[in-house]
Amino acid sequence: MTEGQLRKRTSGIDRTLQMLDILADKQVPMTVYELAKSAGAPASTIYRLVDELVERDMLSRREGNVVWLGPRLMRYGMVYRGHVDAIALAEQVMGKLARQTGETVQICTNDDDMMLVVAMAGGEGHFRISSEVGTRVPLNWTASGRLLLGHLSEPERIARFARLAQPSRTGLAETDPKVLSDQAAADFAARLAVQLNASEFSVACIAAPIRDAKGVCIATISIVTADRQVEMRGDELAAAVQAAALEVENAVGH
Repeated sequence: MTEGQLRKRTSGIDRTLQMLDILADKQVPMTVYELAKSAGAPASTIYRLVDELVERDMLSRREGNVVWLGPRLMRYGMVYRGHVDAIALAEQVMGKLARQTGETVQICTNDDDMMLVVAMAGGEGHFRISSEVGTRVPLNWTASGRLLLGHLSEPERIARFARLAQPSRTGLAETDPKVLSDQAAADFAARLAVQLNASEFSVACIAAPIRDAKGVCIATISIVTADRQVEMRGDELAAAVQAAALEVENAVGH
C-alpha cells in the first residue's frame, strides 16, 4: 500500500468516525447535506461514505431521506457493554436505589472529556429531568463530572479542567480550573459530590464514584432530583448513593 493510499484510507476512517460522532451528539437523523455541512467536508465525499456505510448496516436511511445510526452499531455496543462488568452491576444497583429513594438514578461515565449518561432508572416521584440516556454535558457542570476526574493528580486535573470547562446554561457552573480541581479532589476523597442548579435550574445531583482496583473513577452513580429535596433529605440520599456505589465496587472485587 502506497503512502497516498494510506492517507486516503485514514481520511475515510476519520470522516466515518466524524459522521458517527455528529449523529451521536445531535441525537437526531440528518440529511447527507446536513452531515457534510457539520463535518466541513465535500458533499460528494459524505455521499460516497454514507452509501458504503448504509450498505454495511453501520448507517441506515429513514423516511424523509435522512440518515441515522445503523443496527450493526447496536450489536457492537451491546457486546462492549456486556463485557463492562462494573456498569452491568451498577445498572442492577441503580434500579434498586431508584425504588428505595423514589428518585431518578443515573449511571455516568467519562466520554471524551464529557459526562455521558449511560443508564437511568426513573423514580416514583413526579419530578422529571431532561437528561436521558446518551446525554453528554461538560464535566464541570455536574457532581458526577467532578468525580470522574477526582482520582487524577492535581496538575492533570487542572490541565483537564482548563481545556474542557464551559459556562453552563444557568451560568452557575464553576469554570475556574483550580477551584474545580480542588473540588474534584475533595469530592473524590469524601466519595460524595453534590451540585445544585449548575446545568438546569431547580435540579440537584448527588453522586458517588465507582472505583476500580487501582482507585480510578470508572463511573458514577447519582441521584438527580429537585433541589428542595437536598434541603429536606440530603443526608439520607447521600448515604444511599454512597452505599450503592460501594455495593458495586464490592461486587466486582474492587
